[in-house]
Amino acid sequence: METKPAQRGKRWVLPLLASLLLSCLLITVSLLFSSSPLRHTFLFLSFSQIGSSADSDDAPLFVESKLRLPPPPPANNVPRLAYLISGSTGDGRSIKRTLRALYHPANRYVLHLDLESPPAERLELAADIRGDPVYQRFGNVWVITRANLVTYRGPTMVSNTLHAAAILLKEGGDWDWFINLSASDYPLVTQDDLLHTLSTIPRHWNFIEHTSDIGWKEYQRAKPVIIDPGLYSLHKSDVFWVTEKRSVPTAFKLFTGSAWMMLTHQFIEFCLWGWDNLPRTVLMYYANFLSSPEGYFHTVICNADEFRNTTVNHDLHFISWDNPPKQHPHFLTLTDFQRMVDSNAPFARKFGRDDPVLDRIDKEILGRDPGDFVPSGWYDAFKKNTSDVYDTVRSVRNLRPGAGAKRIKKLISGLLSEDGFDKKHCI
Repeated sequence: METKPAQRGKRWVLPLLASLLLSCLLITVSLLFSSSPLRHTFLFLSFSQIGSSADSDDAPLFVESKLRLPPPPPANNVPRLAYLISGSTGDGRSIKRTLRALYHPANRYVLHLDLESPPAERLELAADIRGDPVYQRFGNVWVITRANLVTYRGPTMVSNTLHAAAILLKEGGDWDWFINLSASDYPLVTQDDLLHTLSTIPRHWNFIEHTSDIGWKEYQRAKPVIIDPGLYSLHKSDVFWVTEKRSVPTAFKLFTGSAWMMLTHQFIEFCLWGWDNLPRTVLMYYANFLSSPEGYFHTVICNADEFRNTTVNHDLHFISWDNPPKQHPHFLTLTDFQRMVDSNAPFARKFGRDDPVLDRIDKEILGRDPGDFVPSGWYDAFKKNTSDVYDTVRSVRNLRPGAGAKRIKKLISGLLSEDGFDKKHCI
């Protein structure tokens, strides 16, 4: 008798379940035939759960294929170069000429006239860059206005290079290689030639001429202790020697080589940040080392485990030396023109100011008129007289390589394919 109320209480369950099922059916039908956003949300959630158990290789058949984000665009294969062009008193015109011959909108450039140059010359350089419509349009040229005092053969040359590299890391955005040049350097290929060739090689290679066989430099550079007045004085003077000698370091191995190089973005970051302190330790040592630009970067890269196997033993320059080499290379002239071309190097030094050989390089190699940019994929020299800079500028990622690209390709391919290349890093 006590079960009858319970049985009467359960009679409402079946009608309730039937009502719920009918309501769900009506909602589903209304969503299927509706164009509201709720319908798409419902379908996306439902089909996503179904698709999670399906073969991931199957082509998507449902609405979520339209809701997914598009894949990222492919990485741009054209590299970007970051240049330092430095000089001293009287080099303002040479720096502007070299910049014109090297300019490409995809690259970055830092210009530096040291503190020995007259303020008027530095101001003129900055004003010319500021007033050029092409440089202003792309905003990729910086002039160091607070000039550094740079002593030849002293560590202030290294300090100035690191200063420029820091500016390029801070202001220059994304770039792949850093190249240091002086006002006495000049290109032997167009930037289209160089960028085209570099786009075909891995971007972890550091082009830096180096050797651990320091020979006579142990007694004439490593053991003597020098002081660079540029570290504390506003007036340029030569380095001077301390009477005491020091021993060769044992905490790291010394390397030496060319002061001109092409270094990767990653290695430049390492030199400035130095997360294992090696770059700072070596920099402190080279503060008293004669001709430290010919040893600092070489010693850092060859003592750093993550970078020593990224070296390519070449400075990418044609330089004419005595045999055996003296302190200074020869000034290049017209008689050296063919040897420069045959070297396949992208750069050469040392040039006198406005030497006639530069005019020949402009005319026969770069195809550049005086004061103009190099005709290229981005620049239409035929429209240089137009008042609108936009008429002269084409796509900045459009390269038009020429014969110079073949020469650089021959040089770099030969370096990377040399017998025993993988065993010749930092020896």
